[in-house]
Amino acid sequence: MLNLPKKVSIIEVGPRDGLQNEKLFVPTDIKKQFIAGLRKAGLQEMELTSFVSPKWVPQMGDAAEIVADCLDADARNIVLAPNRKGIDRVYSTDCQAVAVFVGVSNSFNLKNINKTTRESMKELKPIIYELKEKNYFVRACISTAFYCPYEGKIDESDSIKLCQEFVEAGVDELSVADTIGMAAPNESFSLFSQLKKHFTNTLLTAHFHDTRKLALANILASLQAGIDRFDTSAGGLGGCPFAPGAAGNAATEDVVYMLARMGIETGVDLNKLIEAIEVVRPHLSSQIESGYYRLHAQTG
Repeated sequence: MLNLPKKVSIIEVGPRDGLQNEKLFVPTDIKKQFIAGLRKAGLQEMELTSFVSPKWVPQMGDAAEIVADCLDADARNIVLAPNRKGIDRVYSTDCQAVAVFVGVSNSFNLKNINKTTRESMKELKPIIYELKEKNYFVRACISTAFYCPYEGKIDESDSIKLCQEFVEAGVDELSVADTIGMAAPNESFSLFSQLKKHFTNTLLTAHFHDTRKLALANILASLQAGIDRFDTSAGGLGGCPFAPGAAGNAATEDVVYMLARMGIETGVDLNKLIEAIEVVRPHLSSQIESGYYRLHAQTG
C-alpha cells in the first residue's frame, strides 16, 4: 500500500527558476501575464523573480517592476535574494517572503556566487536572523543536495548538516534540490526520510530537475518519505546557468496530472495552467517537452 497524502502543495518556480536560464529575454509584460495566468490556475505559492545582478542573469533585470506589479495579498510571493545587496532591494518592496540559496558543493557555490559554502553561510546567517526579526517568511534553497556537476556524488550527511544550519538559523522552509537531475528514487527516499525525521517543525520541499527523466519517479519516492510540498515549473522550464547540462524543472502540468490520477489534491486547474503556458511559449528559445503539454497541444 502506497503511503500518500490527501493534498500536496505545489510551489511554482517557473517565473524565476524557469526563466532565469532562458536565452531570449522574455518581455516584462509577458512575464506579468504569465504570473497572472499561473495564479488563475490556482497556484498559491510562487517564486516571482530574483534580485540578482543583471550582468550575470539578464533575464531577471526587470525584477523590481515584476515585484511592484505582481504581488498578491492572498498568496505567498517569493523573491530570491542571494546576498545583502539583494536583500536590501527586497526591503524596498512590499514582498514578505524571501528565498536564499547555498550549494552543498563548494565547487558549485564558487561557480554560482563566487563564495565557498562556508563563506555563504557566514554571510547569510545574520541576514536570516534579521529577516525573521522583521517577520519575513524565509525559504532556504539547498542546491546540489544529491550530486554536483563538478564534484560528483554528495554525501547525504553533508546535505543534512547544511539543512541543520539553516534550521538553527530560523528558516521557515527548506527547498532541497537535485540540481542536475541525477538523483535516483532510492536516494530521494533516503535523504527526505532523514530530513523528515530530523526537522519536524520546518516545511520540507523537494525540488527535482528532469535531466534524466527521473523527476516524477523521485517525486513518488519523496511522497513515500512523507514529503507533501514540491517545486515545479510550468512547461518544465528551467535549468541552471552554472550547472552544465542541467535540464528544466519537473513540469507543473505533469506533476499535477500524476497526483490527480493518484487521488491527491493540488488545487491546480490543468486547463488554466496550459493557458498560462501558452502566454509565454512564443517567447521561448526552445520547445516545451512536457508529456501533458505535448498531448494537449496535439489534441486541443
